[in-house]
Amino acid sequence: MKSVEIQELQKSFGKVKALDNINLNLMSGTHYAIRGASGSGKSTLLYLMGGMDRATSGVIRVNGRSLAELTDEQLALYRNSFVGFVFQFHFLLPSMSCHDNILLPARLGKLSAQDFEKIRNETSVLANRLGVAHCLEKFPFELSGGEQQRINIIRAVSMKPKLLLCDEPTGNLDSVNSNKVVALLRELAHACQATLVVVTHDEKVAMQLDHQLYIQDGCLVDYKK
Repeated sequence: MKSVEIQELQKSFGKVKALDNINLNLMSGTHYAIRGASGSGKSTLLYLMGGMDRATSGVIRVNGRSLAELTDEQLALYRNSFVGFVFQFHFLLPSMSCHDNILLPARLGKLSAQDFEKIRNETSVLANRLGVAHCLEKFPFELSGGEQQRINIIRAVSMKPKLLLCDEPTGNLDSVNSNKVVALLRELAHACQATLVVVTHDEKVAMQLDHQLYIQDGCLVDYKK
């Protein structure tokens, strides 16, 4: 089943065309790598799918619903409840403990007390499994880069997203830890039955995913299984 349908997508910043006539279908539960040179439009495509920006023209449908038709409030709800984001830089709030950072999407989602407590317990179990349970009451600046990334990933999957978007998630990691992070993302995406999309420069990372997309100068130029 199609999770994301993209038709004739265009995105411009002033006179600069970041994306030019992108047509693409992403299937539910499938894992994709997006590759291309710096400035090719990879991250722009990711942010448009995630509802972090709006297209200049064209259509992005997620589960049959056009993102262009959503109000700003509906788009915020979409980002919070349907999409999980993992970035190269972790964007953990420095004034909050790591556990509070993880639980922030659940708080913003205005869940019932029962559902919130369920997410609290599930994320605690996942933190223990990933070896960062001892970090939960610490602040981000007290953690190593690898620990921060694992906290970031737990936050991204805390609401069981159906679309997991990752922008260079292994950019600051060595090859051993890169492989571990990709394996973890695949496993967590499978557990959530999510479509996983990873923007990466690393061919070895891309090879671990089901499909590879190549973007050049804002155009989708190749697609490999």
